[in-house]
Order: sequence, then structure tokens, then C-alpha cells
Amino acid sequence: MTIRIGNAPCSWGVEFADDARNPTWQSVLSDCAAAGYKGIELGPVGFMPEDPAQLGEALAQHDLELIGGVVFRPFHDVSAWDDVLDGTHRTGKALRAHGAKHLVLIDSISPRRAPTAGRAGEAEQMDPAEWSAYRDRIAEAARIGTEEYGLTVGIHAHAAGFMDFEPELERLLGEIDDKLLKICFDTGHHSYAGFDPVAFMQRHMDRISYMHFKDIDPMVKADVIAKRTGFYDACGQGIFCNLGDGDVDFPTVRQTLLDAGFTGWCTVEQDCDPTMDVTPIDDARANREYLQSIGF
Repeated sequence: MTIRIGNAPCSWGVEFADDARNPTWQSVLSDCAAAGYKGIELGPVGFMPEDPAQLGEALAQHDLELIGGVVFRPFHDVSAWDDVLDGTHRTGKALRAHGAKHLVLIDSISPRRAPTAGRAGEAEQMDPAEWSAYRDRIAEAARIGTEEYGLTVGIHAHAAGFMDFEPELERLLGEIDDKLLKICFDTGHHSYAGFDPVAFMQRHMDRISYMHFKDIDPMVKADVIAKRTGFYDACGQGIFCNLGDGDVDFPTVRQTLLDAGFTGWCTVEQDCDPTMDVTPIDDARANREYLQSIGF
């Protein structure tokens, strides 16, 4: 099989580079390797060293390959465009320096969308002018990643942002050239949004360049949607459970990838709250063992 399995710093609770609760980047690399993975994402730019020599030496020490990196910034906020560009260029430079391939664009959480995560019918929509400008910002970041850094750029739907629900994702894909923008498909966020991950994959495998493997506890999902719980509080309640324990049909995900001839990396992302009483390395091992048990 030419599918390789990696992991990401968010599985250790790393969402923001400057969060004092973060584990050290050295311990994340060590744990990732010890749990049986051969690749890792960059995490939020600034979490791992931006000096290529320093990070390269550490990756080699742990026999890890850098897979890609995420620009998780407010594409929905025109006043934050400089911040988005900063994340795009810094991440692009870091990935290029290590021969990584995947630049992932995620619209970060918006207060206008947070209360309706998982509620597509109630979510506030942008007006036509706001949508056009938003789409153009995503397209420009995709152009930068593709043309200036030689990367494969994927859009990633995410709970509580303005790129959350399946119709929004499909609309965006129809409005941006597929030479610039692919899909980084996250199984868990698609389920969180109330849609069928496998059905989406089967329709759009020709556009999917990269996968994030995440599972959703259906009981927690029902509770947090009913109570309009915030995204990070939902993480703290364990909405992202170990792979195989939730509502994502991973055996069929695997078969869909195989049927399409998909090759490359699939990265485990089990977003967690760093203040929870959890041991991320244990979850990372369990997730690797589960994926091996179904043929990955």
C-alpha cells in the first residue's frame, strides 16, 4: 500500500504556537515517533523551530518526515489579512525547506459561526460581496502556496468557521481553479458538520490531495450541538474520540481511497484540550494500532 500514516501536533493539544500549555516541540516529535508514525505536520507556525537546520536535525533524529502545515487563521476577517499572509508565507517557507508537500488552509473560528457549529440550517451566511472577497483571499493564499512555494494546497472545512458545511465547501471548489486549490479532507469535521464523510469522498476523490483522519463521538456530538457548546469546550468533552470509537466508517474510508488509487499521506488529528487528564501518546498509539488493524 502506498498510503502512509502520520500525526500532527494538535493530537498533543497544540492549537496555537504561543499557548503556555503546549508541550515542547521536542517531546511531540519524540512521542510521535515512539507511537509508530513516520511523519508529522508542522503544527501552527512558530511552534516548531523555523530554523531549517534545527528542525531538520530533530526530524532526522526521530526518523520523521515533515508532511505539511496548516494556516489556521481568520480568512473571514478582512482586517486580519496581514495575519493570514504572515501565516501563509512562513508556513510555505518552512514546508519548502524540508521538502514537505501539503499546505492546508483553514478558516479559523468566527464568533458569528461558533454557536451554530453542526447546525447547517441555522448558520449565518455571508452576503454576496463578503463571500466574493472571502473566496478571493482563499484563492490568493492558494496561489501563493502553489506558485511561490511549489506546494499542493488544500482547503479544509472546520467547525465554527465560515468554511464548515458541505454546500460551502462545494461552492468554493466550484469557484477556484483546481490547479490552485485541492481538498484536505477531514473525516471528523465533516461528520461534526452533519454530513456523511464517505459520501463526500466518493463524489470528490479527484480533488482530494490529502487526508486528515479524525473520529467523532456521536453522543458528545449530539450533546454539544444541542447545547451550542463552543468548539474548544467540545474538544474538552472528548468529541474527537480515538479512531474506530466514533461514527466515521474508516474501513469504507480506506476502501474508497484504495478504489481511487490514492497515494501519499493520511494524517491522524485528534484535537484535544491540553488541560485534560489525557496521555496523548497513548491515544496516538491506539490510533496507529487501529489503523493497522483495518489494513493501513
